[in-house]
Formats: sequence, structure tokens, C-alpha cells
Amino acid sequence: MKSTVTWNSGLAFTARQGGHSIPLDASLEAGGQDSGASPKGLLLSGLGGCTGIDVVAILEKMRVHLEGFEVQVSAELTDEHPKVFQSIHLRYAFRGPGLVMEKLEKAVILSMDRYCGVSAMLAKAAPITWEIVIEP
Repeated sequence: MKSTVTWNSGLAFTARQGGHSIPLDASLEAGGQDSGASPKGLLLSGLGGCTGIDVVAILEKMRVHLEGFEVQVSAELTDEHPKVFQSIHLRYAFRGPGLVMEKLEKAVILSMDRYCGVSAMLAKAAPITWEIVIEP
């Protein structure tokens, strides 16, 4: 796995990974132009994507049909520099007819405890909690 991050101007960069480009920048408050994702925000997005991919793949094997699915990832930061995650929370929101909570829980637990490498890495730095909701 490899990523190249190239400085553009100001505090803006472009990350390139496997033929994909991701704009990065600092917020206006931090002196950037907010023209791209923040690096810490990308860590949260990576966690959401990692566990989301796992959960969908597991539920497909269980023959669970989803009409919609979203992983909302939030984190609390420490007050002191370097500001790091002190806690992370995942909210798994599922939509679809006849969803069974036990199957959704099994898929999330398998992802969080066995398959998601991003979760395993970040859990060494901050506690990760999660919840499941079934939306209409």
C-alpha cells in the first residue's frame, strides 16, 4: 500500500493513491482555504469506509437486502497539542424492509472485532463505541 502527498500551495495538498486523487487542506480557522478534506477527517472516513465495506459484504453473504446504509463517524479530540482522538463513535444507519437487528449486529461485530484493520489500528489510540439504528 502506498500514497503520495504533493504540496500544491498554502496548506493545500493532493494525495494520490492507486490512481485516485484526494484534495487535502486545513480549515479556514487553521490557516488553510478549506479546499479539501482534513487529514484527521480522512482517518474517520477511512474507518467508516473500512467497516462499511465489511458490513455490506457480510450482510450480502447472509442474504440481507439493504435499501440504504450509512456509517456516521464522529470523534472527540483532546484539548492539548498534538490534538488526537480521545474517543470515536460509529453510528450504523440501515434502511430496508424486514431488517433483523441480530443479523445487523453480527455483521458489525464481525467487522469491528475481526475484519476492519482501520478499526484495529485506531482502537489502539482511542476507545471506539458504536450503535445500530434501523431507519424507516
